Amino acid sequence: MKKKTGGYDPVVELAKGAELTASSYDKTQGVSVEAGKVTVGGKPGVAEVTGVATGRDGGGIDGTLNLWLSIFRFMRPDGTVNHVAGWNIMLALKPGQTALDTVKAFAAYINAGTRPYKAKASGNRLTARIAITYTEKK
Repeated sequence: MKKKTGGYDPVVELAKGAELTASSYDKTQGVSVEAGKVTVGGKPGVAEVTGVATGRDGGGIDGTLNLWLSIFRFMRPDGTVNHVAGWNIMLALKPGQTALDTVKAFAAYINAGTRPYKAKASGNRLTARIAITYTEKK
């Protein structure tokens, strides 16, 4: 298959984005991905957290939840290519931490960061969602 060269196609470029994956290393708090792509065009990636955390006693990966946003690139209307770095976010859980507390902590971390992402948390203590959007600064 021959690679196309040429101009900017907004339909193609706005559909590009980071793949969202998630993993739980906690005994009682789980995470799943409901919408696995955070697009340049504004489609959010969504992860759902369920349960109350067992948490962690010491170091290591046990008692953590992890979100990953993959590396990707896209072309801007002016023809330049933007390379967006990946992001691995690990959150150490406290014993008894609710699902809503977990997604709020992820959202606060993402929103305070310098990466081109913003997040919103919603839900209740046992089932909560985080929606992550791509927000390139102009």
